[in-house]
Amino acid sequence: MNVRNGELVVRPLEEGDKYALVRWLSDPGVLEFYEGRDRPFSLEMVEEKFFGDRGVMSCLVLYEGNEIGYLQYYPLDEESMIRYGYTNLDEVIYGTDQFIGEKAYWNRGVGTELIREVVEYLLKKEGVHRLVMDPMTWNTRAIRCYEKCGYSKARILEENELHEGEYHDSWLMEFIPE
Repeated sequence: MNVRNGELVVRPLEEGDKYALVRWLSDPGVLEFYEGRDRPFSLEMVEEKFFGDRGVMSCLVLYEGNEIGYLQYYPLDEESMIRYGYTNLDEVIYGTDQFIGEKAYWNRGVGTELIREVVEYLLKKEGVHRLVMDPMTWNTRAIRCYEKCGYSKARILEENELHEGEYHDSWLMEFIPE
Protein backbone atom coordinates (compact mmCIF):
# COMPACT_ATOMS: atom_id res chain seq x y z
CA MET A 1 0.00 0.00 0.00
CA ASN A 2 1.27 3.41 -0.94
CA VAL A 3 -1.20 6.10 0.05
CA ARG A 4 -0.50 9.81 0.12
CA ASN A 5 -3.13 12.40 0.93
CA GLY A 6 -2.01 15.78 2.20
CA GLU A 7 0.03 15.21 5.34
CA LEU A 8 -0.86 11.51 5.57
CA VAL A 9 1.38 8.83 4.08
CA VAL A 10 0.96 5.06 4.42
CA ARG A 11 3.76 2.96 2.98
CA PRO A 12 5.05 -0.60 3.29
CA LEU A 13 7.06 -1.32 6.43
CA GLU A 14 10.83 -1.10 5.98
CA GLU A 15 13.62 -2.66 8.04
CA GLY A 16 14.51 0.63 9.75
CA ASP A 17 10.92 1.07 10.98
CA LYS A 18 11.44 -1.57 13.64
CA TYR A 19 12.93 1.00 16.02
CA ALA A 20 9.77 3.13 15.96
CA LEU A 21 7.69 -0.01 16.56
CA VAL A 22 9.85 -0.94 19.58
CA ARG A 23 9.47 2.59 20.97
CA TRP A 24 5.68 2.54 20.58
CA LEU A 25 5.22 -1.05 21.73
CA SER A 26 7.16 -0.46 24.92
CA ASP A 27 5.09 2.62 25.83
CA PRO A 28 2.45 1.73 28.48
CA GLY A 29 0.08 4.38 27.08
CA VAL A 30 0.06 2.67 23.68
CA LEU A 31 0.09 -0.84 25.13
CA GLU A 32 -3.02 -0.08 27.16
CA PHE A 33 -4.92 -0.26 23.85
CA TYR A 34 -2.70 -2.48 21.66
CA GLU A 35 -1.16 -5.76 22.85
CA GLY A 36 -1.35 -4.97 26.61
CA ARG A 37 0.89 -3.29 29.18
CA ASP A 38 2.04 -6.71 30.37
CA ARG A 39 3.65 -7.36 26.96
CA PRO A 40 6.21 -4.65 26.19
CA PHE A 41 8.06 -5.52 22.98
CA SER A 42 11.77 -5.98 22.59
CA LEU A 43 13.54 -5.55 19.26
CA GLU A 44 13.50 -9.32 18.79
CA MET A 45 9.73 -9.48 19.41
CA VAL A 46 9.12 -6.73 16.86
CA GLU A 47 11.28 -8.48 14.28
CA GLU A 48 9.45 -11.77 14.85
CA LYS A 49 5.91 -10.36 14.88
CA PHE A 50 6.11 -7.65 12.22
CA PHE A 51 8.83 -8.78 9.81
CA GLY A 52 8.12 -12.46 9.30
CA ASP A 53 6.12 -13.92 6.43
CA ARG A 54 2.61 -13.77 7.92
CA GLY A 55 0.30 -13.17 4.96
CA VAL A 56 -0.23 -9.63 6.22
CA MET A 57 0.63 -6.35 4.51
CA SER A 58 2.44 -4.29 7.16
CA CYS A 59 2.63 -0.52 6.78
CA LEU A 60 4.09 2.49 8.53
CA VAL A 61 1.90 5.56 8.96
CA LEU A 62 3.48 9.01 8.66
CA TYR A 63 1.87 12.36 9.27
CA GLU A 64 3.44 15.76 8.72
CA GLY A 65 6.62 13.86 7.80
CA ASN A 66 6.76 12.08 11.18
CA GLU A 67 6.47 8.36 11.84
CA ILE A 68 3.31 8.09 13.92
CA GLY A 69 1.83 4.62 13.67
CA TYR A 70 1.32 1.20 12.21
CA LEU A 71 -1.33 -0.42 10.01
CA GLN A 72 -1.76 -3.95 8.72
CA TYR A 73 -4.34 -5.44 6.39
CA TYR A 74 -5.02 -8.96 5.21
CA PRO A 75 -7.65 -11.12 3.55
CA LEU A 76 -9.57 -13.17 6.10
CA ASP A 77 -8.81 -16.86 5.89
CA GLU A 78 -11.60 -19.43 5.90
CA GLU A 79 -11.18 -20.16 9.62
CA SER A 80 -11.53 -16.47 10.54
CA MET A 81 -14.53 -16.03 8.24
CA ILE A 82 -16.32 -18.92 9.93
CA ARG A 83 -15.37 -17.69 13.43
CA TYR A 84 -16.78 -14.26 12.54
CA GLY A 85 -20.01 -15.84 11.27
CA TYR A 86 -19.58 -15.39 7.51
CA THR A 87 -21.00 -18.20 5.40
CA ASN A 88 -20.27 -16.92 1.88
CA LEU A 89 -16.67 -18.02 1.68
CA ASP A 90 -16.38 -16.56 -1.84
CA GLU A 91 -16.80 -13.03 -0.47
CA VAL A 92 -13.57 -11.00 -0.35
CA ILE A 93 -13.28 -9.77 3.24
CA TYR A 94 -10.24 -7.97 4.59
CA GLY A 95 -9.34 -7.21 8.16
CA THR A 96 -7.26 -4.29 9.39
CA ASP A 97 -5.46 -3.53 12.63
CA GLN A 98 -3.82 -0.24 13.40
CA PHE A 99 -2.58 2.05 16.10
CA ILE A 100 -1.18 5.54 16.40
CA GLY A 101 1.97 5.18 18.46
CA GLU A 102 2.79 8.86 18.82
CA LYS A 103 0.39 10.07 21.49
CA ALA A 104 0.84 13.70 20.37
CA TYR A 105 -1.30 12.68 17.35
CA TRP A 106 -4.14 11.20 19.41
CA ASN A 107 -7.47 13.03 19.40
CA ARG A 108 -6.54 15.15 16.36
CA GLY A 109 -8.61 13.33 13.71
CA VAL A 110 -5.57 11.58 12.24
CA GLY A 111 -6.98 8.12 12.96
CA THR A 112 -10.21 9.01 11.19
CA GLU A 113 -8.28 10.30 8.19
CA LEU A 114 -6.16 7.13 8.17
CA ILE A 115 -9.15 4.78 8.27
CA ARG A 116 -11.00 6.66 5.52
CA GLU A 117 -7.95 6.50 3.22
CA VAL A 118 -7.40 2.81 3.92
CA VAL A 119 -11.07 2.00 3.22
CA GLU A 120 -10.91 3.86 -0.08
CA TYR A 121 -7.65 2.16 -1.07
CA LEU A 122 -8.83 -1.37 -0.21
CA LEU A 123 -12.16 -0.96 -2.00
CA LYS A 124 -10.51 0.37 -5.16
CA LYS A 125 -7.22 -1.55 -5.31
CA GLU A 126 -8.06 -4.88 -3.68
CA GLY A 127 -11.68 -5.37 -4.81
CA VAL A 128 -12.88 -5.96 -1.27
CA HIS A 129 -16.58 -6.72 -0.61
CA ARG A 130 -16.41 -6.03 3.12
CA LEU A 131 -13.88 -4.75 5.69
CA VAL A 132 -13.80 -5.82 9.32
CA MET A 133 -12.13 -4.86 12.58
CA ASP A 134 -12.51 -6.28 16.07
CA PRO A 135 -11.77 -3.62 18.73
CA MET A 136 -12.31 -4.58 22.34
CA THR A 137 -15.70 -3.39 23.54
CA TRP A 138 -14.18 -0.96 26.06
CA ASN A 139 -12.04 0.85 23.46
CA THR A 140 -14.62 3.57 22.92
CA ARG A 141 -12.27 6.05 21.23
CA ALA A 142 -11.38 3.54 18.51
CA ILE A 143 -15.00 2.44 18.09
CA ARG A 144 -16.14 6.06 17.71
CA CYS A 145 -13.44 6.63 15.07
CA TYR A 146 -14.48 3.55 13.10
CA GLU A 147 -18.15 4.51 13.23
CA LYS A 148 -17.29 7.99 11.88
CA CYS A 149 -15.66 6.21 8.95
CA GLY A 150 -18.74 4.15 8.08
CA TYR A 151 -18.14 0.98 10.10
CA SER A 152 -21.02 -0.46 12.10
CA LYS A 153 -21.17 -2.90 15.00
CA ALA A 154 -22.19 -6.31 13.68
CA ARG A 155 -21.91 -8.61 16.71
CA ILE A 156 -20.04 -9.24 19.93
CA LEU A 157 -17.14 -11.69 19.71
CA GLU A 158 -17.06 -13.14 23.22
CA GLU A 159 -13.66 -13.52 24.89
CA ASN A 160 -12.04 -12.70 21.57
CA GLU A 161 -8.73 -11.23 22.71
CA LEU A 162 -6.28 -11.95 25.49
CA HIS A 163 -5.28 -8.56 26.87
CA GLU A 164 -3.38 -8.01 30.10
CA GLY A 165 -4.05 -11.52 31.35
CA GLU A 166 -7.80 -11.63 30.69
CA TYR A 167 -9.94 -12.51 27.72
CA HIS A 168 -12.03 -9.55 26.56
CA ASP A 169 -15.07 -9.28 24.33
CA SER A 170 -14.64 -7.44 21.06
CA TRP A 171 -17.02 -5.84 18.63
CA LEU A 172 -16.96 -7.24 15.14
CA MET A 173 -17.25 -4.03 13.13
CA GLU A 174 -17.96 -4.05 9.41
CA PHE A 175 -17.66 -1.63 6.55
CA ILE A 176 -19.94 -2.73 3.70
CA PRO A 177 -19.82 -0.54 0.60
CA GLU A 178 -23.17 0.65 -0.71
